[in-house]
Amino acid sequence: MVVDHILTVPQGTFTLERAHHDPGEPLRAWDAADELALAHLAEVGAAGDRWLVVDDAHGALATALGIHHPTSWADSVVTMAATRANLERNGLDPSTVTFVPSTADPAGPVDVVVVKVPRTLAVLEDELHRLRPLLHAGSIVVGAGMTKAVHRSTIAAFEAAIGPTPTSRARKKARLLLASVDPALEPGPGPAPLRWATPEGVSVTGLPGVFSASGMDPGTRLLLAHLPDPEPGAVVVDLGCGTGVVAATVAHRHPDVALVCCDDSFRAVAAARQTVGAVASDATFHVTDVLDGVADESADVVLCNPPFHAGGARTTSVAYRMFAGAQRVLRPGGTLTVVANRHLGHHVALRRWFDDVTVVGSDPRFVVLRGRRR
Repeated sequence: MVVDHILTVPQGTFTLERAHHDPGEPLRAWDAADELALAHLAEVGAAGDRWLVVDDAHGALATALGIHHPTSWADSVVTMAATRANLERNGLDPSTVTFVPSTADPAGPVDVVVVKVPRTLAVLEDELHRLRPLLHAGSIVVGAGMTKAVHRSTIAAFEAAIGPTPTSRARKKARLLLASVDPALEPGPGPAPLRWATPEGVSVTGLPGVFSASGMDPGTRLLLAHLPDPEPGAVVVDLGCGTGVVAATVAHRHPDVALVCCDDSFRAVAAARQTVGAVASDATFHVTDVLDGVADESADVVLCNPPFHAGGARTTSVAYRMFAGAQRVLRPGGTLTVVANRHLGHHVALRRWFDDVTVVGSDPRFVVLRGRRR
């Protein structure tokens, strides 16, 4: 299938690609909700000095609105890299956009904001509560999402934090939420961090949107039951660390190892700092795309629970980049241990990078695989 890379909207025509575009996966860098939001902003003649786009996954909104020098408020370094690449692809200076990580707050006041509806309600509630103080009575607030992501709870979140929020008619399975700022509204506190403990007594901090923020997922539970026993002084990498529960469990069992926690999510690494920092005496943290910035042949063990979705799309490309990155950073003889859904067949893919790929644990849904670096 040929992927359409050309977005034509009232703001112009733009060539857009996802980060790490895989020709075998027909995934565009925008969706119908982006198109609908951009058409609406042009129709109403939105204007102002300070524009903000939130959760703009691949930079389609920031690129199309580049003339307004928007701020992009995002949780992923991959989002930021994709946005910079798309700006350059369309002849725009990346400095056109100001990038603010999800763990910081954008500068206000904000005149126009487009919020792409995230998959997790807690993320939306957190973003809207933090956005509210940046708005004024005349701010234009547009929520944009595919209809499958816009529920009554989505509308309720906008109305609780911003004000009255009618919705547009659905078009191409997308819908807009058109919120009006109610100056008299008192939203109250946003979502608080979640805290829970593993059966071994490791305390875990979860933040909105971080995988398994509220409790142990079954895949991680199986992985923890089949962790390797690293040698004293070994360097252990928790790749895609999320809350840091895997690294913290390793530190709990083996306090004499060095830990490296990596995730492309700012929220995840912030959660891992709290979770792992309370247990480990030697830990470093990287907000990075897979293992960028981690030195070649610097680790003895890599542990990973790779995703098989990017946004709402199913994909194996992220997992495969994790496997290749793990092979690069492991010392000869080092091991990668992976937990994954059985149906993904990762045992076949792992043999492209690792020797002695074996099943070390399984249940009806998941399998734990281990391979040794060639």
